[in-house]
Amino acid sequence: MADVTPTDRNEPVYVVDELIAKDIDAYLERHEYKTMLRFITCGSVDDGKSTLIGRLLYDSKMIFEDQLDALQADSRKVGTQGQEIDFALLVDGLAAEREQGITIDVAYRFFNTEKRKFIVADCPGHEQYTRNMVTGASTADLAVILIDARKGVLVQTRRHSYLCHLIGIRNIVLAVNKMDLVDYSQEVFDKIVADYTAFASSIGIESFTAMPISGFKGDNITTLSNNTPWYKGPRYAGIPLIEHLETVEVLSSVDADKPLRMPVQWVNRPNLDFRGFSGLIATGSVKPGDKIRVLPSGKTSTVSRIVTFDGDLDEAVAGQSVTVCFEDEIDCSRGSVISVADNPPQTADQFESTIVWMADEVLVPGRAYWLKLGTQMVSATVHAPKYTVNVNTMEHMAAKTLDLNAIGVAEIATDKQIVFEPYADNRSLGGFILIDKMTNATVAAGMLHFSLRRSQNVHWQALDIGRKQHADLKNQKAAVLWFTGLSGSGKSTIANLVEKKLYRMNRHTFLLDGDNVRHGLNKDLGFTEADRIENIRRVGEVSKLMADAGLIVVTAFISPFQADREMVRSMLPEGEFLEVFIDTPLKVAEARDVKGLYKKARAGELKNFTGIDSPYEAPRNPEIRIDTTKLSPEEAANLIVETLLGDA
Repeated sequence: MADVTPTDRNEPVYVVDELIAKDIDAYLERHEYKTMLRFITCGSVDDGKSTLIGRLLYDSKMIFEDQLDALQADSRKVGTQGQEIDFALLVDGLAAEREQGITIDVAYRFFNTEKRKFIVADCPGHEQYTRNMVTGASTADLAVILIDARKGVLVQTRRHSYLCHLIGIRNIVLAVNKMDLVDYSQEVFDKIVADYTAFASSIGIESFTAMPISGFKGDNITTLSNNTPWYKGPRYAGIPLIEHLETVEVLSSVDADKPLRMPVQWVNRPNLDFRGFSGLIATGSVKPGDKIRVLPSGKTSTVSRIVTFDGDLDEAVAGQSVTVCFEDEIDCSRGSVISVADNPPQTADQFESTIVWMADEVLVPGRAYWLKLGTQMVSATVHAPKYTVNVNTMEHMAAKTLDLNAIGVAEIATDKQIVFEPYADNRSLGGFILIDKMTNATVAAGMLHFSLRRSQNVHWQALDIGRKQHADLKNQKAAVLWFTGLSGSGKSTIANLVEKKLYRMNRHTFLLDGDNVRHGLNKDLGFTEADRIENIRRVGEVSKLMADAGLIVVTAFISPFQADREMVRSMLPEGEFLEVFIDTPLKVAEARDVKGLYKKARAGELKNFTGIDSPYEAPRNPEIRIDTTKLSPEEAANLIVETLLGDA
């Protein structure tokens, strides 16, 4: 390591533990069990976040000699501190960051002291990188919010404070940085703290720790500085930043006092004689002999063993990854949650949530996304937002959707019940991400507030006559033939022929046609993307009910979006949804133009017309593909019927 000499202070930063020389094994064992604090630095642009982290790495002797040499060379080349070391360069690794002197991506760094280990995330200050900041804050126990002593509380300071509070960070340090540039003025410090206190109370931040620091000079970072003698008075914390970081309570110690919650990641079954359930204990503790409940099944059992690679444990606590064995054989798999028997979490399928949108493509209300909460993965639809939050003014604003970096409150519905707790009580069971079904890209992060009352009051009514009995009575297998293709491709023509053939074969059918449905059930819907999605959702639900009645349902809808067709597929049992792609080139469909719609769309008289100014996403792997340039409608109908009845 580099020989670091502290500047502008009267004592060494750290004294190396004498135990290293006496008993290296004992030293390593002690460090193995040191607690870990995850924290972030955030604030406005150029408030000194990266410089502070660089200073912490420098003073904690986490820089090798070659790194120090490179840092000194880079400081002379691209640094912003003249001939002195620019500590920010230790963290700002991207070329664009160094050129502009700003942070763009979230940079994670590890360092440790004799008392604790740390992972710090350096978060960007620009508004367009809000999603990066949220990513860094999602696992943090503490936030260091920096303020430039020359500028005071800024818009970005307020935004990051709001985001930290929203994400559930309760330990906040207000670090008034660059005190050396205001002559270490107590008056300047007190005014900034007063301004921030007024703002913090308005958004629900109950307490924070204020410190006057200089990341560049090192004042009050690892030791108290002689330049701020007034900071030692009774009105102030009177401790350096690192001492506060070493002693503040970490999230895992708080979680250990809560009821047991362990999301199951994997069913561990290496042989016929062993079956355990592996996962990370999110909250609480567990011991052999404890009564547990597995959700969502609700089955109960008793813990027989707690297994780890190093042997069985007498007790496991929050933060540990273990394998739990039960005395009874009960239903438990990936996505299940093991909890204490007499105090389980809730299950529901409708929620109010706060969503931070992280994608360039806007939220489409009604579209199905994957919702991942812990180890649970379900299909979910997001309703139109109740409002969005202007993070600069805290104003609630009306909105129909969410765009990049927007924060809004909206209701979410999942296709089946999930195990959850409010995010304020449990991050692991209250925080989720939304994933685009087509691209598998993460498009949003969110926090569950509570389940909607209607989700608790509405229950499935058990019926004696089910879908199998209905289908058996008709001597057929229920199915949904989902015709999709461009306008003019021949969907309705071929679908009509298919139903006529099935009718002659004494099959019980019903044809749902796109135009006909819009005369009644969906007459209130237009042709915007959101309305198209709702159109397909409603038709999907109707098709499901008809299939429950044992019918063969034939549908003919453009249904241009792959995600919406997959949403309908997910409503039905496996094998009952057959996607029929009527594959007709746009030129051919437009040449037919029986209804004159393409002509109107080309003239600009018809907006959001599929194939012209609205996209069509062709099926990737349809059960049946009909090339209308090679098959006549009669031939196509015969092929579809043969495929359907062959599967039956």
